[in-house]
Amino acid sequence: MKELVFLLEEASAKAMLESLLPRLLHRDIRPRFIPFDGKQDLERQMLKRLRGYVNPLARFIVLRDQDSAPDCMALKARLTDRCQEAGKAEKTLVRIACKELETYYLADLPAVEQALNLNNLARYQGSAKFRSPDRLGNPSKELEALTLGAYQKVGGSREIGKYLDVTNERSPSFKNLVKGIRRMEGELLALPGA
Repeated sequence: MKELVFLLEEASAKAMLESLLPRLLHRDIRPRFIPFDGKQDLERQMLKRLRGYVNPLARFIVLRDQDSAPDCMALKARLTDRCQEAGKAEKTLVRIACKELETYYLADLPAVEQALNLNNLARYQGSAKFRSPDRLGNPSKELEALTLGAYQKVGGSREIGKYLDVTNERSPSFKNLVKGIRRMEGELLALPGA
């Protein structure tokens, strides 16, 4: 079975991907989600999870928030080294959400407006703050304030994922995630087998 396996920092990323992937991923590829209890848990267990995954028709994407890590590239390199250590480097991509998963949502305020049934939120997309949300220091607080508390991490992520524009390029980290999913999808579709 051709699988795209996501190793995720938290349940909210799983909720978002569960509702986003049906619009993005080919029907012959089965997504599988392995959410962890935060970034330390992800980093502590990812080596064991990757090593123990025996399906030769699987590809992997590790998704983690940058949070307060000062250097996004150093963080990605460290996680990529863990994939190498597990013997799965050629089958794995690492993607970093700069700074948090909520950055993806702030880059697509029309999706947030529609998902959370709010009015007049999309009009803020043109403001300097939301044109390049990857630069925001605390996207989750920004989103909470902007939605007046309507956004809840897991439920909000599930709803917003249904409406995210996969062609949106306001968040380079979201664009790279979509590009990575498509790259892995292409590799999986090219494989022989069930």
